[in-house]
Amino acid sequence: MANPGQELSSLDFKNIIGGPLIAVVEAQAQAALSTVNFIKSVGFKQGDSTDPENSNTGEPIYVTFKYPKEVQPYQPAIPYSISIKVTNGGSNYTANPTVDLKDGGGTGAQAEAVVTDGKVTAINITNLGKGYTSAPNVHITDTTGKDASATASFTPAKDAVRAEFTDMKLEVPILTMLPIPFIRIDETTLDFNVKINSMEYKQVDTNFNISGALEAKARWGWGSAKLNVSTSYQRNTTQGEKVERSYSMAVHVRAVQEEMPAGLEKVLGILEDAIRAEPIPKENK
Repeated sequence: MANPGQELSSLDFKNIIGGPLIAVVEAQAQAALSTVNFIKSVGFKQGDSTDPENSNTGEPIYVTFKYPKEVQPYQPAIPYSISIKVTNGGSNYTANPTVDLKDGGGTGAQAEAVVTDGKVTAINITNLGKGYTSAPNVHITDTTGKDASATASFTPAKDAVRAEFTDMKLEVPILTMLPIPFIRIDETTLDFNVKINSMEYKQVDTNFNISGALEAKARWGWGSAKLNVSTSYQRNTTQGEKVERSYSMAVHVRAVQEEMPAGLEKVLGILEDAIRAEPIPKENK
C-alpha cells in the first residue's frame, strides 16, 4: 500500500519552492536594470567612452520651449483730472457762491462750492469739460460773503500703453518631465498542493454450470435408458492497489511603484535647478 508520508518526503521541495523565489529575485533585478537603462537612454546623451567597462554618461537631454513673456503690463488710458483746494474759506456766506473756472486751455469745466457755518469749506468738480491742458483759474463770486479763495490742480491725461512681450527660451531636462519606473515586488505568495488517493480493491467472480442428457431405447419386450450429467465450477479472484496523485502550484506576485531613491532624488533636484529661461536674441527669432 502506498505511503503518502513517504511520498511527500521524497518530493524535491528545494526546487519546487526555491525555483519561483529565485525567479522573483531575478525579476526584481531585471526591473532595477530596466530603471537604470531608462535613465541612461532617455535622460542623458551617449557618453564618448569606447571602453565598455568604463562607460560614462553624457550631458543631460533638454527639451526646449519657446514662449512669450510679458515684460511690461498693459496700462489703460487715464483721463485728465482737476481738483480744487480751498485756501481761504472767507466769511459771512449764507448761500453757496458761484465758482467759475477759466483758462487752462479748455472749456466747459464746472464746480460747486460747499458752505458750512458761513465759510466755504470745499469746492467739488461737477464737470471736467474738455480740452484742458493745465490747471484753470478759480473765481469765486457772491454778494453775501467775502474773501473766499481756492486754487486748482491739474493732472494731465495718459494714453494707454500696450503690453510688451519678449520671446523666451526655456530649457528643461527631459528626465524631470517623465515618470521614472521603479517597480518593486511587494509580496509573493506560493501555493503548492499535493493530493494522493490510495485504494485497494478485490474482485471475486464465481461461475457454476450443470448440464444433463437422457437417452432411451425401446425394443419388443424390453428397453434401455442412458442418463449423462456434467457439472463445472470456476472461481476467479482479482485484487490490487490503485493510487491517484495530483500536484498543483500557484504563484501570486504583487508589484508596486517604489519610492524614488534618495540618490536619484538629489540628481533630479540638481536637474531642476538647471532649468534655464533666457531671452531669444532678435537675430535668432
